[in-house]
Amino acid sequence: MKYIARFIMWLGGWKYKGELPEVKKAVIISVPHTSNWDFVWGELAFLSQRIPAFILMKKEFFFFPLGMILRALRVIPVDRGKKDSHLVDQMITEFKKRDSMYLCITPEGSRSKRKKWKKGFLVIAKAAGVPVYLGRIDYKGKYCEIGPLFHPTDDVDADLQYIMSTYKDANPRHPEKFSWGK
Repeated sequence: MKYIARFIMWLGGWKYKGELPEVKKAVIISVPHTSNWDFVWGELAFLSQRIPAFILMKKEFFFFPLGMILRALRVIPVDRGKKDSHLVDQMITEFKKRDSMYLCITPEGSRSKRKKWKKGFLVIAKAAGVPVYLGRIDYKGKYCEIGPLFHPTDDVDADLQYIMSTYKDANPRHPEKFSWGK
């Protein structure tokens, strides 16, 4: 799969940029998220580097046969109609039972423009005792990267504001749908 993913990325003019994760357990955020193509390029980047990332996706995508393919790619269905506390508890349990785990989350929570990002990724990371990698998908430079490591504090709102500010120069597929806190 590694070489197939690299070949597909090469065909599309895309590359993986930067270092591989140094820690064995972390939340990886994928920003910006304005297109379904973000999943495609992000997943290809993970596969090309053999990064065993789990990805959360709304359960509506899990219909036959797509659901089987998504589960094989370590995609976890999420019921967005339910309270997040169950999901947080589920992810904490997953982190505790594994020696290595990367959980990829799109904090925007939607491909539509949002004024506020969801805080769940910070809540999960803090509760599980893991850091957050600030991942990026850049359509101008055609690259995906797992960026700097961030250690959540007890101030979720301040953490979120700081993280959002690091993406003010992002190059999404659909710039009109992206919000970094402006």
